[in-house]
Amino acid sequence: MIDIKTSTRLDGIGEYYFSQKLREIDELNKQGKNIINLGIGSPDLPPHPEVIKTLQEESAKTNVHAYQNYKGSPILRKAIADWYNKWYGVELNPDTEILPLIGSKEGIMHICMTYFENGVGVLVPNPGYPTYSSAIKLSGATPVYYELKEENSYFPDFKKLGELINENAAANPIKGIFVNYPQMPTGQLPTKDFFEELVVFAKSKNILVIHDNPYSFILNEAPMSLLSIEGAKDVVIELNSLSKSQNMAGWRVGMLVGAKQRIDEVIRFKSNMDSGMFLPVQLAAAKALSLGKDWYDSVNTVYRKRREKVFELLDLLKCEYSKKQVGMFVWAKIHSNYKDGFAVSDDVLYNANVFVTPGGIFGSAGENYVRVSLCTTEEKFVESIKRVKEFLAIKMAANV
Repeated sequence: MIDIKTSTRLDGIGEYYFSQKLREIDELNKQGKNIINLGIGSPDLPPHPEVIKTLQEESAKTNVHAYQNYKGSPILRKAIADWYNKWYGVELNPDTEILPLIGSKEGIMHICMTYFENGVGVLVPNPGYPTYSSAIKLSGATPVYYELKEENSYFPDFKKLGELINENAAANPIKGIFVNYPQMPTGQLPTKDFFEELVVFAKSKNILVIHDNPYSFILNEAPMSLLSIEGAKDVVIELNSLSKSQNMAGWRVGMLVGAKQRIDEVIRFKSNMDSGMFLPVQLAAAKALSLGKDWYDSVNTVYRKRREKVFELLDLLKCEYSKKQVGMFVWAKIHSNYKDGFAVSDDVLYNANVFVTPGGIFGSAGENYVRVSLCTTEEKFVESIKRVKEFLAIKMAANV
């Protein structure tokens, strides 16, 4: 085998945590462990039947299999505009202010490659989605972490953000900030006051705000977009997705919305990376976006019942958590008997055959936490509770 070195842009970029962990779980399953995976936020519920029907009918047509418009189907862009107007109260021009994506995760990379480069710093939440940091590093820029603390309701401290900007002014001048509300992994809801303060701050510091907004419909009766704030389009671009709200994670449909100038800038990069999305998927996505409140209510009824079981599981592990958090996870502080969230995760995995996510994968501020996904059946949560009870009983007996 000849020695081919990877590019320096991969320095410091490891394999995604869940990619590695799923292989380990597969090996444990081959040993007969039958692991219950409560780690990943991949919806196990199907999309609405009408969405699947639309995909089937459109795929059967003979004229839908060609390359598509780089900016997406006008039908999908109109559906996104209508969806934003109905649920967020945000007016978007479907021709100029919307860019459909093959999943919002690719949008994170597109944004980083469009705006960031060597010698630039980008503010990243800690705890937060690990892909933000990876995409920033791949662009050549430097992630600069700002801590989110429970005592501050997981909102950033704007004074400290200003200090970070000043500290990095020479070596890595800050050009952007990633925010994500409802926040993942903490489940913190946004407030209008916070969003308004964020827009004012970004304008005063001349930085781009990238708001990642895929969780706004899950266990939340009042979805919000950062673009609903007056003047936000001057400094904000927003990512959104059908993965969680419409149970379409594997379909890979997302969107980037913002001012025309931002869309035009990002498409310069994106148009060199793909050749558009399969038209029947776009038309099915448009159907999904037209669904009414009864759809979101039905999904949330399921998640609400599951969340009660997660609370029961976390109580067994003596974890602390807020019942006000939203999204498809529960974020919980671990008991002092454990060193960190990794220790809890390993203990439960290897001794109870249940996997929960250690909070430390989301940053140093998450080390004393775990995250539990709602994306499995109620029956599996009941079985998880049973397994953990049995494991804890054995552990207690051994310590007597």
